[in-house]
Amino acid sequence: MESNSSNIIVDKSFAFSVRIIRLYQWLKKNHKDIDSLAKQILRSGTSIGANVEEAVGAFSRKEFASKIGISYKETRETLYWLRLLKATDYLDENQYTSIYSDCDEIKKILASILKTTRENND
Repeated sequence: MESNSSNIIVDKSFAFSVRIIRLYQWLKKNHKDIDSLAKQILRSGTSIGANVEEAVGAFSRKEFASKIGISYKETRETLYWLRLLKATDYLDENQYTSIYSDCDEIKKILASILKTTRENND
């Protein structure tokens, strides 16, 4: 299902995964007390791009939609963990705003791709 329209989401989700890995490293170094939370955000945040890559390599529209749907759900989960880190003062306002807005942008792109894919399947 490879197409040029997915390059933006591929690039953005990969760059976001890099940011999430760096956040995880920072949390491990500076906040050892929240290891399980750091692992959760690492898992969900990097899963977004991994599922986008699987979607790009999908063999059918149904499989593509399924993988984009998983990416969307993982994005929402990551937004939750980011809000939780902010609410518990593990992230300051600048850290939070920057990474949260990147994640929210990815969520909106994925929602649009999913909507278009579903409309084209009907």
